[in-house]
Amino acid sequence: MRWNKSAEEAIAKVPFFIRRRVKKKVEMEAEARHASEVTLEHVRTCQQNFLKNMEDEIKGYQLESCFGTGGCPNRIPTEDNFVRTLEEMLQSRNLKTLLKSKVDGPLKFHHEFRVSVSDCPNACSRPQVTDLGVIAAVRPVPSGADCSQCGVCAEICIENAVTMTEEMPRPEINLEKCLFCGHCVNACPTETLVRGEEGYRIMVGGKLGRRPRLASEIPGVFSMDETFTLINQLLDLYVKNNTRGERFGEILERVGVQELNQFAK
Repeated sequence: MRWNKSAEEAIAKVPFFIRRRVKKKVEMEAEARHASEVTLEHVRTCQQNFLKNMEDEIKGYQLESCFGTGGCPNRIPTEDNFVRTLEEMLQSRNLKTLLKSKVDGPLKFHHEFRVSVSDCPNACSRPQVTDLGVIAAVRPVPSGADCSQCGVCAEICIENAVTMTEEMPRPEINLEKCLFCGHCVNACPTETLVRGEEGYRIMVGGKLGRRPRLASEIPGVFSMDETFTLINQLLDLYVKNNTRGERFGEILERVGVQELNQFAK
């Protein structure tokens, strides 16, 4: 549906983590009024309804994903049903009931467990500042094929994780620098570098707000099955140690971030 300029400016001021949900509600309001475009009046009406009935809108979790499937050239191909399966997992946890039993007072959006999925390390959906962030990854590995010494793999790597010299028979990958984006593999004309382990990186405990915290990464690249196993274990940890509806990062600070390395093992 078409939005006029005033409505677009107003919706841009809504916090990013609920903007998509609010925008959908505003468009439903406009459609109910048989409007041909969304106006500022529709936005303000929804804003008032939102503030009055906030707890009704809360699901207990928020799940955001990037627009990689819309044709982003940086997208790392992943399982098509990943986000849908993840949402079903979150729904089955009934986190709203948990939060209502822990929070003193009405629930607000900042109480929800936030999850973000990105299809590449550019991380447009901000997985580093959510309770659980998932980033698609592919590990580049040498295939044994002869290298033409073209150097394209090293040139395209903005992390400087690929080393290529005339004395080296094939490129070397510094896995401490590599973000597993797969650009070097895609650029290699001789298939000296190929796609190795494919899956996801997992980050936990990030948040914004008064005491912002960047997420901590669980070391490794995990398959889809391994990723869902880890997510279930992380949710168990969140549910077990949640005392007052606090964010996952606060829980990890209390129980010890070192526990995360145990999950990777």
